[in-house]
Amino acid sequence: MSHVLIIAEAGVNHNGSVEIAKRMVDEAVEAGVDIIKFQTFNSEKLVSKSAKQAEYQKRNIKDSGSDSQLEMLKKLELSDADHKELIDYCDRKHIKFFSTAFDLGSIDYLHSLNLGLWKIPSGEITNYPYLKKIAEFSEPVILSTGMCEMEDISAAMKVLCDNGLTKDKISLLHCNTEYPTPFSDVNLLAMNELKDKFGVRVGYSDHTKGIEVPIAAVALGAEIIEKHFTLDRDMEGPDHKASLEPDELKAMVSAIRNIELALGDGHKSVSESERKNMAIARKSIVAASNIKQGELFTSDNLTVKRPGDGISPMRWDEVLGKKAKRDFMEDELIEI
Repeated sequence: MSHVLIIAEAGVNHNGSVEIAKRMVDEAVEAGVDIIKFQTFNSEKLVSKSAKQAEYQKRNIKDSGSDSQLEMLKKLELSDADHKELIDYCDRKHIKFFSTAFDLGSIDYLHSLNLGLWKIPSGEITNYPYLKKIAEFSEPVILSTGMCEMEDISAAMKVLCDNGLTKDKISLLHCNTEYPTPFSDVNLLAMNELKDKFGVRVGYSDHTKGIEVPIAAVALGAEIIEKHFTLDRDMEGPDHKASLEPDELKAMVSAIRNIELALGDGHKSVSESERKNMAIARKSIVAASNIKQGELFTSDNLTVKRPGDGISPMRWDEVLGKKAKRDFMEDELIEI
C-alpha cells in the first residue's frame, strides 16, 4: 500500500495563540504526522452577525455569555503575521504547514502563500463561487463530504472538473460533521462507495472519540486520514472535546503505519519471515511401524507426522501400494 497521508487538524484549537499553535506543531512532529493543518478566515466574511453557534460549540464554550458565531470566531483568527510565523516554524521543524480557507478572500491569501494543495471543508461543498475559485488554480484538492448526499458530491465534482481540475487531482474524504460523531453514524463503508462512484483517491476525516475508526478506515483502503487534535481536551474552545490529545495522536499514527505495512501487496504467498517455519509446522509421510524392504505401503503402516521435510501428505495416494525399497523404522521419513 502507498504511504497514507496523515493530516493533524489543529484547526482553531490554538485558541488564537501563536505560542499554543507552535506547541501543537511540536506535538504533531513528535507524533509523526505528514501535515499540520490550521484554518484561515476573516470572521466578518465567514458568518453574518445573526449566525448562532452550533449545539456542539455551545456545549464546549459554556461560559462565553453569547451564542454568536461571529464573536467566537473573532477570537480564533490567525493574522498574516501569525501565518508567516507558523510557516517559518513548520519549515524549521520539517513538517508541512497547511490551512483551510473559509471565505473567498482567504482563498486568495492562501494562494499567495503557494501551499500547492487545497482542503475544501464539508460546509463549503455547496458554495459554487468558492469551489470555482479553487478549481481555477488547477492544484490538488482534498474535499470533505460531511452532511452530503451523493448528488451533493456529484454537483461539487462537476463544478471542480468544469473549472480546471482533472479527477486525478481530486481526493474525497468520507466525513460526518458532528462533534463528536456517534459510532453508529460513521458509516465507514460509504468511503468505498465514493471510490467506486467517482474513481478518485479516497480517505476519511474523523470526528469520533478515540482512534479506532481512522485505523479501520486505513484497513479499508483510506489513503488520507484527517483528525483533530489538541494539547488538552479540557481547554476552552469549540473543537477541543472532539480532538485527540498528543499521546493519542501518536498512538493513532503508529497504528496506521503498522496497518500500512500489514496490508501488503494483496498477493497471497509465503513471506520470508514464515518460510523458516514451514518444515517445523507441516508434516510428512512417516512409518507408523517398522516396515520391511519389499513390503507394500498401506494406510496401516503409514502415518503423517512432523517435521515437514519429507514427502508431503498431499502425495498420500501416490505412496500407497508402492513397495518399500528398504527397511524403515517407526517414525522414519518414507522415501519412494
